[in-house]
Amino acid sequence: QGEIFPTKEGTPQGGVISPLLANIALHGMEERVKQVVGNTINQRKEISLIRYADDFVIIHKDIEVVIACQKIIAEWLKDIGLELKPSKTKLTHTLNEYEGNVGFDFLGFHVQQHKVGNYRSAKNTQGIPLGFKTLITPSKPKTKAHLEKIEEVIDTHSNAPQIALITRLNQIIRGWSNYYSTVVSKETFNRVDNLTYDKLRAWARRRGKGSINKDKYWRTVGDRNWCFSTEEGLELAQHKETPIKRHIKVKGNSTPYNGDWIYWSKRRGEYPETPTRVATILKTQKGKCTHCGLYFTPTDTVEVDHIQPTSLGGLDEYKNLQLLHKHCHDTKTENDGSLNKNYDDNPF
Repeated sequence: QGEIFPTKEGTPQGGVISPLLANIALHGMEERVKQVVGNTINQRKEISLIRYADDFVIIHKDIEVVIACQKIIAEWLKDIGLELKPSKTKLTHTLNEYEGNVGFDFLGFHVQQHKVGNYRSAKNTQGIPLGFKTLITPSKPKTKAHLEKIEEVIDTHSNAPQIALITRLNQIIRGWSNYYSTVVSKETFNRVDNLTYDKLRAWARRRGKGSINKDKYWRTVGDRNWCFSTEEGLELAQHKETPIKRHIKVKGNSTPYNGDWIYWSKRRGEYPETPTRVATILKTQKGKCTHCGLYFTPTDTVEVDHIQPTSLGGLDEYKNLQLLHKHCHDTKTENDGSLNKNYDDNPF
């Protein structure tokens, strides 16, 4: 309100300690919610509470159970001096409309189920088609806010050099695109790129007094026409260039600290105390020995092998490397000709 005053309590917005304090304050809420459905393992598995700091969703097939959980959480929070914010609390169904809502937004993502045929349908644990498919997409409010941020940057750079505008936009575009690169985002990416293109044409037209200055601001780069770029080669990043890589849930109770270097190297391409070269090759091979086709296990002895032996002209580069079981490596070496080199022809 235009008045500066000292802050004597609370934490700053965005402070790194805020999520930790939220987890401490809300510890025990998950257990209290699960008590609503019963004490058996199957009953407790039927309800899910997903929480990130102070944002959470409760998922259950019975709306009455969800309503009961809402009342219990409100009472539980009241005991510690907190309350649910009405504007951010709602009941919804992920497939059918309920109280005007379908699906829900969480952490910037929109989760909703869509009716589809049996071929594209999700299946239950018995393999029976459910008649719908769950899609997670960027939420409309976050997409709108992103477009408004792009528009704001373009407007504030109306008199700035093109290189300054591209540099600032690339930071925003890449950060936002990477955040949504694990979900169904291609359609949203294409739409945002088209709207950004329209805004840039308006930016160029204002500077050109009616002309978009095609030869000055737009170039052909590779197979892309009308690429917003500078003479020095700096290009505007596109949302749709970001590859979509689906997130794979971590297996069971695995953690990066349980010693299963095979699993984590295959998943992440890195693991403490595992050589970078070994971890990288293991991820490329998806955890399998290329000789026998079997998966590596944490107790296996593995060795790096040159596909074409260096003694026969092979290079020490990733595309010529593979990871093999020790016994597979021995078998391969016996048959790849590296032991039969004629040193009379080439002694070095």
